[in-house]
Amino acid sequence: MEMESVGRCQKLDIQELEEIRNDAYENALVYKEKMKEFHDKLITRKQFSIGQKVLLYDSTLKIFTVEIQSEETQKCFKVNGQRLKPFYENFQTHTIEEIDLEEPRT
Repeated sequence: MEMESVGRCQKLDIQELEEIRNDAYENALVYKEKMKEFHDKLITRKQFSIGQKVLLYDSTLKIFTVEIQSEETQKCFKVNGQRLKPFYENFQTHTIEEIDLEEPRT
């Protein structure tokens, strides 16, 4: 008689563990979806036009491919679009005034 009650108790415990595991799995999916939405909001959408000069940095990833053409060699190649920045030709530097600080008098 005890074997049957112990067996039923173990069966209930296993079912309860299964439910807890399923709940944890569903919670993990919800968390991943929310984090993906949050991350996608932070991605900046860049608009480039044909003929626009761009700067390319660290183009090892090939996720969002964009075809660009080199100005010197006229070769076309595909790069990751997230690794492009607009190039500003007439970027002017500003002069900075330097002020020497003196030691306080005692």
